[in-house]
This record gives sequence, structure tokens and C-alpha cells, in this order.
Amino acid sequence: MSNQSILRITRELSEIQRGSDLSLAVACRDIDVRHVRALIIGPPDTPYEFGFFEFTVKFTRDYPTKAPAVTAITTNSGRTRFNPNIYAGGRVCLSILGTWRGERGEEWSSAQGLESILISIQSLMSQNPYENEPGFEDAKSDYDKKNQEAYVAKIRHESLRISVIERLEDYLDIDQGKAPGVTVYNAEEDYQASAENAPFEPFKDLCKRRFLWYYESYIHSIDEEIEKHKDGERFEKMPFEGPGNTMEGTFQYSSLKKRIQTIYGKLNEESAAWAAEGLVSVEKETSIASNLQRQFEQIVEKYKKNDAVTLDLALVEKNPFVWQLVLFGRPMTNLDGGVFRVLINLSPKFPDVLPRVKFETPIFHHRVSSTGVLCYDATRKDDMRSHIEAIIEAIEEESPAYDPRTLVNLDAAKLFWGTADDKKMYNRRLRRSVQDSSEFS
Repeated sequence: MSNQSILRITRELSEIQRGSDLSLAVACRDIDVRHVRALIIGPPDTPYEFGFFEFTVKFTRDYPTKAPAVTAITTNSGRTRFNPNIYAGGRVCLSILGTWRGERGEEWSSAQGLESILISIQSLMSQNPYENEPGFEDAKSDYDKKNQEAYVAKIRHESLRISVIERLEDYLDIDQGKAPGVTVYNAEEDYQASAENAPFEPFKDLCKRRFLWYYESYIHSIDEEIEKHKDGERFEKMPFEGPGNTMEGTFQYSSLKKRIQTIYGKLNEESAAWAAEGLVSVEKETSIASNLQRQFEQIVEKYKKNDAVTLDLALVEKNPFVWQLVLFGRPMTNLDGGVFRVLINLSPKFPDVLPRVKFETPIFHHRVSSTGVLCYDATRKDDMRSHIEAIIEAIEEESPAYDPRTLVNLDAAKLFWGTADDKKMYNRRLRRSVQDSSEFS
């Protein structure tokens, strides 16, 4: 592969990694940028909502003259077809990739790149994926409409089961007692990594943190669907599904709800365990323990000189892996008079594993889930000052741009982005939680 091609791929990877798109992620082993892993998070308001869909991208020596080869690996070990254009065997049919005959002008050109490929795949994950099947424009009968509804229903179920639940159970070593011959999702096996390589799981921490963000959405989706589909009800087969390239199974929402609650509990146990692991790291005088202690001291000094923000920052039991932030609401804002206690748990693997941030003081806010999990995104992942700034910004921003991927409190989001009267109700409930915060703390 030419140096020019390698530089092009490296630049594209860096641009996506530095970008603000919360639904795309890419990674590769340092030794080989030609083999890339990509993660697409299912778009909101679709049956793929907040699912974790992984792909391999293999660049040839001819890139960017020729498109890379893209393979879906979130396929339930080759048993589940998630879209008319995303096959169980991993084939992704897109004109931009040369794997589907499209209209003139839709074919690959060197002006396109990895991000445009991922966005094109993401566009397949629509509210009605049935429409991606050729001939859909003629599907107007009641029979076709029923098929479309049935197809959406089973994709929603399997997106939760395969792309979210089984992935997280695998990460957390939760044994669900799978029947013989049924394999838990394992991206590394699908990726066909060589035996001498260590497992490559670049999205493990990202998926765990996003699960905590979207936990309320997952539960809400299950509660809605469990009323529509009885446990044991079989999926309907679509006209375009064939042997070895289908989505078979039964609805089991009662089981999915229990499994998703177990995952949530395990993730909370994991972050709580970091405190004890951190103390061991302190005793061993590791570099990460010293680094976090130093960062803490520098941040405290910085905010002592900052009159614009009032906060207290402390280490819980002098442990540099457990920070407690007390944020005081700014005057003349909706947070005025509020006193909010925030717990920040850090892993000894920081910054490869990012902090888990949770509001201990209840607050009615579209960026804080009903269980206290804060949705925020730091610009510099390895800098705790950047994390503190991002936490404050997420809470204080009064006129954010609409982005459903950041709305982790469904009741608050519905009011905040609703009618004028809804917004007034949001402000009243936020103010009420602010007033209650001083008593809570």
C-alpha cells in the first residue's frame, strides 16, 4: 500500500475520532490501518434505536481509487439478517461500495471516504427498513403494510437482544445458560483475528457507557413492545428472506427486560469496584494514580481562581479514583440556588476506560437520566479538566441544539422539546428539583 493511501486512511480515521458525531466510532490496531473496525449506533426513532452494530472495513492498495470491502459482523454469528441490504453472511449491499447496482452518479469516487460509507450504511437503518427491498414502491397492499409492521417489530427485538444485550453480557461475562449450538455474540471470532493476536475490542468501554446513557430508552422500548407481542410469539418471515439469510426467532421481551436490568446492575458494580482497585494502585504508586492525583490538584487550583463557576471538588476517602464534585447553580439561571453532588468514578485503566459520572442529587434534566447518569462528551478524553468542563457545560447549557442521542431522560426531553407549555412545565420541574437539592445535600 502506498504511503499516500496510508496517509489518507489515517487522516480519515483521525477526523472521525475527533468528530462530534455520537453515532460513529472507528478503530484499528496500530500496526495495520488497512483493517479497520467501525461501530454504528442505531439512529433514534427507528427499530435499530441505540443498538451497537459493528463492521469491518478492509482497504486495498488501490484506495481511494477503489472502495474498501465492508462486512457486517453483528449478525448473530451469521444467523441474522438485520436489513434487506445487510445480509446474515455480512454482505453490505450499497452502490457506493460497488456491491449493488445503483443509479448513475451513486457509484464510488475517490472524493468519498470512510465517513460517507458509514453514513450511507446508517441511512439503511430507517424507520421502515422494508423500503430498502427492491420493488418496495409497489408494496401498497394491506398484506405489504402488515409485513412492514412485522419486519420492524422483529428488528426492534433482535436489535435489543443481539446488538445490545448479548454484546454487553459478553463484555461482562454474564452467563445466560445458552442452549447447545447457540453462540453469544463475539465480534473477535467474526473478525477472524489471527490466533497470535490479543483480542481486539476497541468499543467495549464506549458501549458500556452508552448502555448507561440509553438504559431508560431500552426499558421504555421493551415496556411498549411487551404489550404488543406475547412471549413465544414467532417472528413472521418476509417475502425476500431466504434460507440462511433471514431473521428467525420468537419474541421474549419479559426475558430481555430481566437481562437488561442485570446488565445495568453489573455495570454499577463494576464502576463501584474501581474504588478498591484504585487504592491498590495508589499503594503500588502506579503512574496512573500519581497522574490522577496531580490532575485533581491542578483542577482544584484552577477553579479557585475562576469566579465564573462555583464548585467544590474533593477526593472520596483521599482516593484519586473517586472524585466528588459539588456544583453550585449560577445566579440568574434555572439552576440558581441549586447544590448538586456528583460522583465521578475512575478506572485504573483511565483514559482507555473513561469515567462514569452520576448525579447523587436528583435533578430533572434532559441530560441526566432518572437514575442519575449524566450524558456528556469530553473533548480531551485523557484530561480530567476537560471532563469537568464538559460536565458543567452539559448541565448549564440553556439553549442546546436538538440531538436525540443526548436526551437520556425521556420525560424531561419530551417536555423540553415539546410545545411552549411543555417547556414551561420542564422549567417548573427543573426549578423544583433545584429548590429540593439544598435539602437533599
